[in-house]
Amino acid sequence: MTNLYEEYGLYLDGGWQNAHGGETRDVIDPATEQVVGAIPAAGEEDLDDALAAAERGFAEWRHTSPWERAAKLRKVAELIRVRTGDIARIMTIETGKPLAESVGETGAAAEQFEWYAEETKRIYGQTIEGRAPESRMTVIYQPVGVAAAFSAWNFPALLPARKIAAALGAGCSVIVKPASEAPGSCMALVQACHDAEIPPGVVNLVTGNSDQITRHLIGSPVVRKVSFTGSVPVGKRLLKLCAEGVKKVSMELGGHAPVIVFEDADPVAAAQMAATAKFRNCGQVCISPSRFFVHESIKEPFGEAFAAYAKGLTIGHGLEEGTTIGPLANRRGLEHAESLVADAREQGARVLAGGERPSEMNAGYYYAPTVLADVPADARIMTEEPFVPVAPITPFQGFDEVMERANAVPFGLAGYIFTNSLKTATLASEAMEAGMIGVNEVLLASAEVPFGGIKESGLGREGGTLGIHDYLEAKYIKTRL
Repeated sequence: MTNLYEEYGLYLDGGWQNAHGGETRDVIDPATEQVVGAIPAAGEEDLDDALAAAERGFAEWRHTSPWERAAKLRKVAELIRVRTGDIARIMTIETGKPLAESVGETGAAAEQFEWYAEETKRIYGQTIEGRAPESRMTVIYQPVGVAAAFSAWNFPALLPARKIAAALGAGCSVIVKPASEAPGSCMALVQACHDAEIPPGVVNLVTGNSDQITRHLIGSPVVRKVSFTGSVPVGKRLLKLCAEGVKKVSMELGGHAPVIVFEDADPVAAAQMAATAKFRNCGQVCISPSRFFVHESIKEPFGEAFAAYAKGLTIGHGLEEGTTIGPLANRRGLEHAESLVADAREQGARVLAGGERPSEMNAGYYYAPTVLADVPADARIMTEEPFVPVAPITPFQGFDEVMERANAVPFGLAGYIFTNSLKTATLASEAMEAGMIGVNEVLLASAEVPFGGIKESGLGREGGTLGIHDYLEAKYIKTRL
């Protein structure tokens, strides 16, 4: 067997190595269900080594000048761009996403390092006028310390890049744990950090049992900041662990983004734009539009256009030319898709496209892009985070009714509005309970904007000028002359 990770492993104190215990975990190509490599399963000794290295790295990196940090981060971005082809190929093999999507994600990961190369030079403090002539009051920002970063498999380069780049920009060291399903592209980012001469111990990477790693790292007093991207249930468990040590936390958890298409919108244009976002990465996107509320007067043309788009997608291995949608990343995702569609159909939903595994695929976790119409409010797909290539459409009549339905779930990550009325767009944007809103737009994420949600969708923000502050602590200093 060719090991996709032969050059990698655990990255500790500036070098790649195997786990002390020699244990490994297999990684599966979701398009073929074949093993493509094995990664180390870190034990307690490895995790202690990572903590010690990160502590030493922080002691050096926090005193590295912002301009020097900026130069190294910019070099990381340059190296990622030069290596885009190799990184994207690894990503596609691990996740099944089309190669074009992997190329785009790799570029977005590079942009994170470029953005924070600039932000590290703009960590501004504050001077406050004293009440007395002899008083001086200032606020400065200092790096919080060693950060533990836990990432998800759906965007295996972009998600860790947001965390690593922000931590380094702030002056923190970091221990990153990529998802076991897709660690390779994160390993490539860490290699770029190594080649950009970021000092040993500043960036560390561990792989293996998620529960063991999170408990060990979060339980250590060395770690002062935790960043997690993943599901709501896991996020809640990590929050409890963080509470024991009162650690600084940022979390980007699940989403179930409502899409409201008002009666004055163009139903065909809205459907085509929404479908493009919905089926990206086979629906495995936390901000994917996933509940479609369409005014009853335009629901038919919207559904027809959405179904036509779904039927026009080409299903296949992400490395094959012409593929526009790949498999789900794992078997549990495939089974979840089947379960949600079966439940909706039992409750009266109509299938406009898809609704089953493609018969021509003999292996892989493939599920046909699916569009459901007239989905009842109590169908599971309207209340549970789907993370599958299934679009449920339901009609609405009035503004107040649809806003109440859109806000009726515990998630609050993203939401989308289609209308030609400035008044409707303004009122709906203000009323929608989400951290990010797209008005006649579905592309929300980029390096310069704050990414994150409200309610059970998370805490804190990644990206933009706000992102670096999750790795900084404010210190107030008052001096009497």
